Amino acid sequence: MHVATLILLVLSVGLASQWLAWRLHIPAIVVLIATGIVLGPVTGIVDLGLSQSGFSELIGLGVAIILFEGGMALQLGELRRVGHGVGRLTVLGPPLAWALGALAAHYVAGLSWPVAWVLGAILVVTGPTVILPLIRQARLNKDSASLLKWEGIVNDPVGVLLAVLTFQYFTVGGEGVGDALAGLGAAVAAAVVLGGGVGWLTGVAFRRGAVPEHLKAPILTVLVLVVYWASNLVQHEAGLLSVTVMGVVIGSMPLVERETLRVFKENLTVVLLSVLFLVIPSQLSLDDLALIDLRAGAFVLAVLFVVRPLAIGVALFGAPVRTRDKVLLAWIAPRGIVAAATASLFGPALVEAGYPDAERLLPFAFLIILATVLAHGFTIGPLTRWLGLAARRANGLLVVGATAWTRELTRALQKLDVDVLVADGAYARLRPFRMDGAPVFYGEVLSEEAEEELETLHLSHILCATPNDFYNALVCQAWGARFGRHRALQLATHQESDDAAKRMTLQQRGYLAFDAHADYETLQQRLDDGWTVQTTKLTDAYGIADLEERLEGTGEAWVLIGGVASDGGLRLHSVEQPIEPEAGWRVLTFAPPG
Repeated sequence: MHVATLILLVLSVGLASQWLAWRLHIPAIVVLIATGIVLGPVTGIVDLGLSQSGFSELIGLGVAIILFEGGMALQLGELRRVGHGVGRLTVLGPPLAWALGALAAHYVAGLSWPVAWVLGAILVVTGPTVILPLIRQARLNKDSASLLKWEGIVNDPVGVLLAVLTFQYFTVGGEGVGDALAGLGAAVAAAVVLGGGVGWLTGVAFRRGAVPEHLKAPILTVLVLVVYWASNLVQHEAGLLSVTVMGVVIGSMPLVERETLRVFKENLTVVLLSVLFLVIPSQLSLDDLALIDLRAGAFVLAVLFVVRPLAIGVALFGAPVRTRDKVLLAWIAPRGIVAAATASLFGPALVEAGYPDAERLLPFAFLIILATVLAHGFTIGPLTRWLGLAARRANGLLVVGATAWTRELTRALQKLDVDVLVADGAYARLRPFRMDGAPVFYGEVLSEEAEEELETLHLSHILCATPNDFYNALVCQAWGARFGRHRALQLATHQESDDAAKRMTLQQRGYLAFDAHADYETLQQRLDDGWTVQTTKLTDAYGIADLEERLEGTGEAWVLIGGVASDGGLRLHSVEQPIEPEAGWRVLTFAPPG
């Protein structure tokens, strides 16, 4: 197969697998690995024709970008809430998981001690590639999500480094404990100097305008790969630790373009994951799969029900972490791309070094990946709901702007049992809402505090309803990705100009809520005139057409706000995203009395 055809096939099938997993609401990694096995061992369609070393080097470059993006996603402010737990998970957790995993690999799976210690190190990792999707899937609260996220992202390079040092200890002549510790120190030094230093210098250069905007993302991508390569020259496989540190440094710097860079890296990571999770299993053979036996199944059970719970129990013993978070952590530990990539690197190398049972390393790693992703992916939802750590179904409204009109809307939504959260930077304006019993957030929604503290997983829409059109647009742009752009609405902008070309474009604002004339002043004036937010139940005998006829019969204009559908879901009406209420809906309108 031609190289261009092969690349196009892998990209197309990989992204199609991601989309299929999204449609079926199952972990994407399951579909990708299954597809990779079909394209590789079963049909032989995908054959890269690369040597093992060349294949491993390419995999390493992709994993480096993925870990850098994960590092950027870490917020140091989260440590204020869960710092004690994170410290235990990232300092005590890896050696405990390593030792317990090696014991299980030797006594349960029957591997020799050198191979068992390497496999135990590989299975230390959990990984952002599978943890972050599960967090979104389960709708975890911020504290629980932070614990899982920090453990996954920090322990990935730590696990790889442990595997490297263990591999060198058993395969390189003259290696001893002292040499291994020296290698660990070299890796940490490379991470601090290269990862942290290059990250900080890059951020400074970006802030001072030394790099044009159109080159920032491409240059940053190349720098990540350079840091990865240079760190590996200092200490083998220290590059993953360096790029993770680099990501944390850049993600924590006050950069205007940080969000743009993060989105670019996220998109690149999705493509890389689609390729890596498909290509790595495609390199397996049917002989590799035949190595999976009953002892392998027993080893998987030991990892799930003994190794992980015991490691978490010991690491978090006496730590100020909620018991329900400890239960969650004891169960949730899916392995991802780093485990697969590391196993594909060290398995053949150990066989060449004289450990024939190392041929079982890669099949065992994939078995653990599939088992943990399936077991944890399909149980994290019920478990988090049972523990009270998950948000309810996203069905509510974040209202930005405490005004008399939004108070009227909030009261109507509360009567329909719709969750509402009102945010404003003026405490006095929030007082009437607090008296009504409505949840409020006092502070700037664009602040770092709001980013870290504001729980919105149970909300499905955002409505920006302040008197300032431009602020409303800014908030919709900032929060639109979290809610979905189609669910980020703002009040209609002022219509000083009849020329549409002179107004804010859709790309610069949110969708206009209700209709094109429902701006702040108009709604407030009509409220002063006695208008109210009214609820009407639609039936087969009394539909939306009948409601429109009745309201238009008053001789005055009225506003369709939205409604609660028959499935209980909130829907907001927009002139640019209109709704179509049906029988069973409870429709909200803003209309004159009577």
